[in-house]
Amino acid sequence: MTSTPRPADVLARVTLVTGKEEFLSERTVRAVRAAVREHDPEAEFSETVASDLTLATLGELSAPSLFSSVRCVVVRSLENLPEESVAGLLEYAAAPVEDVALVLVHGGGPRGSGTLAKLRKLAGVTEVKSAEIKPWDLPKFVVGECQARGARIDNEAAAALVQAVGENLRMLASAVEQLVTDFPGVRLGETQVAQYFGGRAEVKNFEIADAMLAGRRLQAMEGVRWAIETGVSPVYLLSSVAGQLRTLANYVGGNRGGINPFQLKKLPVVARGWSDASLAAAIRAVAQADADLKGAASDPEYTLERLVLTLAGLRER
Repeated sequence: MTSTPRPADVLARVTLVTGKEEFLSERTVRAVRAAVREHDPEAEFSETVASDLTLATLGELSAPSLFSSVRCVVVRSLENLPEESVAGLLEYAAAPVEDVALVLVHGGGPRGSGTLAKLRKLAGVTEVKSAEIKPWDLPKFVVGECQARGARIDNEAAAALVQAVGENLRMLASAVEQLVTDFPGVRLGETQVAQYFGGRAEVKNFEIADAMLAGRRLQAMEGVRWAIETGVSPVYLLSSVAGQLRTLANYVGGNRGGINPFQLKKLPVVARGWSDASLAAAIRAVAQADADLKGAASDPEYTLERLVLTLAGLRER
């Protein structure tokens, strides 16, 4: 199914929505409803949860009413479908009712996988996957959101928007909508992103990075927890740490070209307690944290808190 389905794509068919990314799943549900409404503005819409679904209730939901024969039925939490209702649902999905769009939403996970496997084999079923988007793929999501609205955005600007807004897809989509609306016909760059969202996460990220490298454990820990709780991307927080660490290494090594005056004022204090050997170890620790955040570990808060302790320990030695 395309992102903007036609009525023929959803009527007399079953749309199976699978995956943990709730925002994307809900977007698919809205797209199916819009296609049905396009076909018949008087169409009826109804919802239920799979735990309440029986062959009788499915028949009631999909039956034509006095007002309209066209209906859109959404069944949520398919993973909770009772075992005794599986056969009836499969029977319906094998021969969907004309002028009815049935949407089955599965929240992801192994539960109900047998039912999913059987549904996928049916010709009348179209699956739309709402896979989780990894933090490092969020800029691609932003680019895609812009393209879907007929706009373009620089890769750097997309990354800056993620850093400023965080990892919440709904907030990112809303931010893109605002930028596209307010800058029509403009290729979006970091200037436009900074005008609306600059300073929100960027300054805070650098403050957290400074606290880590200056050995201020408590401040750094509080900053990491703030970042996680407010949806700041751990990957982009770590990129700020890596950038600050590179600047510090250049300063300690005597290479101070390109360091802005504001940083030069702070670096003498931060550099105390760092040597070439400890900086090399810090760079390895940041690289390991980067690998962990991009797939080798599953708990970003633990990864970043461990890095705080590691960097503080290296600086003290």
